Amino acid sequence: MEKLIKKLENEERINQEEANMLWDLDLFTLGKLAHKKREKLHGKKVYFNINRHINPTNICADTCKFCAFSAHRKNPNPYIMTHEEIMKIVDETVTRGTKEVHIVSAHNKDTSWQWYLEIFKMIKEKYPNIHIKAMTAAEIDFLHRRFKMSYEEVIEKMLEYGVDSMPGGGAEIFDEEIRKKICHGKVSSENWLKIHKLWHQKDKQSNATMLFGHIEEREHRIDHMFRLRNLQDETGGFNAFIPLVWQRDNSFIQTDKIMDSEEILKTVAISRLVLDNIKNIKAYWATMTLNLAMVAQEFGANDLDGTIEKESIQSAGGAKSAKGTSLKTFIDMIKTANLIPVERDSLYNELKIY
Repeated sequence: MEKLIKKLENEERINQEEANMLWDLDLFTLGKLAHKKREKLHGKKVYFNINRHINPTNICADTCKFCAFSAHRKNPNPYIMTHEEIMKIVDETVTRGTKEVHIVSAHNKDTSWQWYLEIFKMIKEKYPNIHIKAMTAAEIDFLHRRFKMSYEEVIEKMLEYGVDSMPGGGAEIFDEEIRKKICHGKVSSENWLKIHKLWHQKDKQSNATMLFGHIEEREHRIDHMFRLRNLQDETGGFNAFIPLVWQRDNSFIQTDKIMDSEEILKTVAISRLVLDNIKNIKAYWATMTLNLAMVAQEFGANDLDGTIEKESIQSAGGAKSAKGTSLKTFIDMIKTANLIPVERDSLYNELKIY
């Protein structure tokens, strides 16, 4: 273990076997190693953006066992928004200074592909400077299956209609045996990676996520990270990694495992040490609470995500994130932790240092 610690201190790349050994380190040793890496990359800066999440429908053809957002599961209120309703939200949020709209839908088979895509053109024509982060790889795969469009065709349409970057949703855990149990029928791990590679080849950036804390084991998380690291070596297109904490309250997944804060922080720290080629590690406050997300800034993370305004997917699962959070809360908490609040745009260009 001393040899591995020395390797990390010397900033040498570790292999998958060595990464699995990291779980045996105590939390504070891991935290110290990850924080050193984080400080070299970002100093004391903690990034966030002013964004708005919009989820145009919760009617979904897929039935992922971890999801409480889908109307086919525990959500008794199916809905589908019109483009006019979405534009009204965009109009209102722009007046409050929002710089990014993050649009992710369920997989509604009763809509056209135009319903999914034309809203982006409407937003861009009215607000050319707003950043549109939209269309997960799972949505792209759904449109591919539903409308017999190739991945390349969907991506070309996204670019034509104004999408600026892709969110990282749909990755869950890449191990296919785990996927069979929690999200059978959804985009495969191979195709998730293929779609992001195609997007990167258009000189566009995306995020990458990992849903953890359910039935997966630690080695599955490491495998997931290494698949992302390998693609990043090839394309360089991921601008952030987001480990998402599974919300158990309204889930169909049956497990006796309880994941505590130590396990969450260890996962964040290890991701910082493994993903040496992805610059930003996001502690997404909507899945781990704002308090723990702040602690994670000392364990390798350097980002909190954004103000969100309205959050539907994680809160449906039990997270306390439905109403987003305020800019003042972010700034106050970051400063109280003796760190530097930095408002960023969607691609990590710094806009304002507080």
